[in-house]
Amino acid sequence: MVTVADLEKLGLSNVQKVFHNSSYDFLREKELEAGLKQADNGAMMVDTGIFTGRSPKDKFFVNQSPSNKYIAWGDINFETTEEVFDILFEKATEQLSNKDIYIQDLFCGASDASKKNVRFVTEIAWQAHFVKNMFIRPKEDEITSFSPDFVVYNACKVVDDEWEKHNLHSEVFVVFNVEKNVAVIGGTWYGGEMKKGIFSMMNYWLPLEGKLSMHCSANVGKEGDTALFFGLSGTGKTTLSADPKRNLIGDDEHGWDEHGVFNFEGGCYAKTIGLKGENEPEIFGAIRENALLENVVANDAGVVDYDDGSKTENTRVSYPIEHIPNHEPSLQAGHPKNIVFLSADAFGVLPPVSKLTKEQAMYYFLSGYTAKVAGTERGITEPVATFSACFGEAFLPLHPTVYAKLLGEKIDSHDVNVFLVNTGWTGGAYGVGERMSLKATRACIDAIMDGSIHDSEFATTKTFGLNFPTTLPGVDEKVLNPKNAWEDKEEYKKTRDNLAKLYIENFKKYLKEDAEFDYSVAGPKLP
Repeated sequence: MVTVADLEKLGLSNVQKVFHNSSYDFLREKELEAGLKQADNGAMMVDTGIFTGRSPKDKFFVNQSPSNKYIAWGDINFETTEEVFDILFEKATEQLSNKDIYIQDLFCGASDASKKNVRFVTEIAWQAHFVKNMFIRPKEDEITSFSPDFVVYNACKVVDDEWEKHNLHSEVFVVFNVEKNVAVIGGTWYGGEMKKGIFSMMNYWLPLEGKLSMHCSANVGKEGDTALFFGLSGTGKTTLSADPKRNLIGDDEHGWDEHGVFNFEGGCYAKTIGLKGENEPEIFGAIRENALLENVVANDAGVVDYDDGSKTENTRVSYPIEHIPNHEPSLQAGHPKNIVFLSADAFGVLPPVSKLTKEQAMYYFLSGYTAKVAGTERGITEPVATFSACFGEAFLPLHPTVYAKLLGEKIDSHDVNVFLVNTGWTGGAYGVGERMSLKATRACIDAIMDGSIHDSEFATTKTFGLNFPTTLPGVDEKVLNPKNAWEDKEEYKKTRDNLAKLYIENFKKYLKEDAEFDYSVAGPKLP
């Protein structure tokens, strides 16, 4: 129970009613009162306003000791002052005072050795619903003894009118004070700011304890074999980890400590654009009562058109992980047997599956490559390579090599197999070739999971030096070797070398004299 003393400690005054760890039924009632609509499948629907995605340029950390010794300042982690934070904190607490508020006390991390207690404060029912879906819900007896390690104030209705004076980038602010264990949000209603904000904090805390935090999905087989799937948005991370033959640990954020792998969250946050039940039955079936749909288009009867991206291509749904029938109840499992890096290569150069050496694993982890294609963002008319360190650079407060070093140590300690899987194009770049079929990608993943891929003969690509199987059940032999899938071999070589140049150029930032390791030798080589 939240007491008056708790509210005073939060800096809130004259609070009317406190809805503490409200039930789904209660939150749904409040959402309907606020004018939200319910889809015909029972899920609630919300529009998040002008922000239908995160606002990364508006995320700041307070520059103070001792955290400023560890944070990698730059274009990912912007700095602000204690004075500015205090002003924004006052704005946020003033906005959240003198009214009814929702407080959700939740866990981030299923491992008792590594979890954090997080308190979310908001004045909006659906935002309380969102974090209730996304984080781990305490049991009754755990709520009474709950003490927050970190507090998020979501004051989305207030903006910073003096943002220029405060050296911010806009009137929107998402600011973290590591020493005070507080974050304040203003000006954006997008729920993902809360989810990814706590992910950023876990990415700060855990590595300093020698534990690896990861932007990946995870599942576990009947024999206890754990698998991790790293990948940027649109590469299939959520889809491929939702495997009817395996139990889902989680779809997005995990830690790896001395006990094994554990989910940070208690729910899933899946893209819904183009969603079809026959292609992704687990996710489609999870959209029901207690799920929360974002920015989708529905008719008057509440029937959602998942192909309609007129509001945004980033339509999403959050739902409790229990909505996936074969989820892992403990949200954790042992040390991984297999790691899969997913890249949607729109240039059609990478093989559908490659087995990586430990050195290659480090190289491709630090590279974090995928490609955007025409139509995904304004101004993109042809494939554009995207490199995001550790497949999640936007959420890394520390230098990427900190995470890469931890990954390398764990690969060695637990003898983990690492694979690179291309879920993008084959037979040509976007516009010429075709998208790798989900069926073929599933066949690659199945062969990795059951170990049969190790029975294949392997060959090595030129330039990239990737080891790929020459035969694999369910995958066309011609497709396994990307060069063979192209009709125009000269165009293939040209495209391959151009992509190699992009990899090499991107990796230059890690080639410093004082670097502890140089894995560029494991990357592509040009004459």
